[in-house]
Amino acid sequence: MNDEYFMMIAYEEAKKAINKEEIPVGAIIVKNDKVIAKAHNKKNKTNRIIDHAEILAIKKANRKLHNWRLDDCVMYITLEPCPMCASAIEQSRIKKIVTGANNYNDNYNKITKEILKSINWNKNILHKECSKLINDFFSKKRK
Repeated sequence: MNDEYFMMIAYEEAKKAINKEEIPVGAIIVKNDKVIAKAHNKKNKTNRIIDHAEILAIKKANRKLHNWRLDDCVMYITLEPCPMCASAIEQSRIKKIVTGANNYNDNYNKITKEILKSINWNKNILHKECSKLINDFFSKKRK
């Protein structure tokens, strides 16, 4: 199993958000090559601004492991995280993140990179597929 394999699982999770009129972002958390948590954005459904895929996946992993520390875990996210999610990732002690599409918000990028500077970060895995999912979603919204 490799980063592309796990990113495909996150990608499939992101696709679930489309049917719910949510921004299609998926996140999974892996420990010892096993998926322990999966989530997609749900902030429109729940009316909670913090219900991003990353936050929901972290909460599920915390429950699964009975611990707020996710020391030996890897998170796969179809879009680079926002500063809120980056802070949650850093504070949960996730050891590595893998992202697909780039976040083109320059302000987010500066803050996120500063927050995640001590975390191993592998970028642009399934970049084309993850970017297309986001771009298609927003293209349809703008019509």
